[in-house]
Amino acid sequence: MLEKPQLTPEQAAAMIKDGMTIMIGGFMAVGTPEKIIDAIVLAGTKNLTIIANDTGLINRGVGKLIVNKQVSKMIASHIGLNPETGRQMARGELKMELVPQGTLVERIRAHGAGLGGVLTQTGLGTLVEQGKEKIVIGDKCFLLEKPLHADIALICCSVSDKAGNAIFNKTTKNFNPVMATAGDIVIAECESIIPLNQIAADRFNIPGIFIDYLVLRGNE
Repeated sequence: MLEKPQLTPEQAAAMIKDGMTIMIGGFMAVGTPEKIIDAIVLAGTKNLTIIANDTGLINRGVGKLIVNKQVSKMIASHIGLNPETGRQMARGELKMELVPQGTLVERIRAHGAGLGGVLTQTGLGTLVEQGKEKIVIGDKCFLLEKPLHADIALICCSVSDKAGNAIFNKTTKNFNPVMATAGDIVIAECESIIPLNQIAADRFNIPGIFIDYLVLRGNE
């Protein structure tokens, strides 16, 4: 079993280039790769499209990238805890695509599973349906929601072994495992990295085949 390369947060941030589409895991900054985000802020990478559940807080998670005006487009389901997101939207500085939360995670999962899209009734009769194809099955109408993928997915795990097999504790499971299937390159920020064969294989939430690089979070 091959061990995955280990990067510093700065090395991980250097892989992200202007204009890329980046997935960032977590839920209201819980389970978010904050060390890597801090390094991206310092690097000043700009014009990013970010796919995430939310825009975090002003001083945590994805919110730091919003405040620093490094994001040109955001695809998310919730922005209410970060007023800067709304301000930038109102000024036309940030393009925002709001996606119902269940639809968002299913669109991400669809890419990882190799699907052409998912069918949902969520959003019918609302602004969500604008510009989307409708498909009728039987006597029911569905919206076709297309898959989402990223150039790089940044996730955060509780424990990884050196081969990238990862465990996500409690609410850190939100979005992280599914995003690991939908990035061309996947970088996992890990609370701890352990040697191989110390944990039974069935305890891992995702296998290391999905992870390309590891970053040790280190001391908070």
